[in-house]
Amino acid sequence: MCKSSGRTRRFAAGTEAGFAIYLINKKLDFGLPLALHIEAVKEGEEPVSFGPNAVLVDYGDGWKLETVTDVEFAGVGKEKRVQPTKVKISKSLGGSHPSERTVSSQPVISFVYIGKIFLAIIFIFALGAVFTLALENLPRLILFINSSM
Repeated sequence: MCKSSGRTRRFAAGTEAGFAIYLINKKLDFGLPLALHIEAVKEGEEPVSFGPNAVLVDYGDGWKLETVTDVEFAGVGKEKRVQPTKVKISKSLGGSHPSERTVSSQPVISFVYIGKIFLAIIFIFALGAVFTLALENLPRLILFINSSM
């Protein structure tokens, strides 16, 4: 049973949970929360969560497979997918003051990075010059070796 759409979906025996979640999320209407994973639930029992590579199985009477959704994703449907760009990480320094830093998923281009690229290009040209000089002087080297024998 899909909690987002309220529909019951059927899958073949041996279907992986990750593929089932992909198909469920693909068929959801715009504005419905995305399914995160699948759980087998039974009244009075601890739910069994299926990982993305787990094979969906039926545990018997009273057990139902249900999707777990995150209400935070409401408003995201087929047209948009969630692509987080920043993550806040809270760390405690010595247990007294929490410190927050923002980690961006965008690559940071610094002067050191550009300098390393420039240095690599210079080394490539220098290596090319060494090989060019070696190939230009190869006939002289062959004549020198043949004349000394």
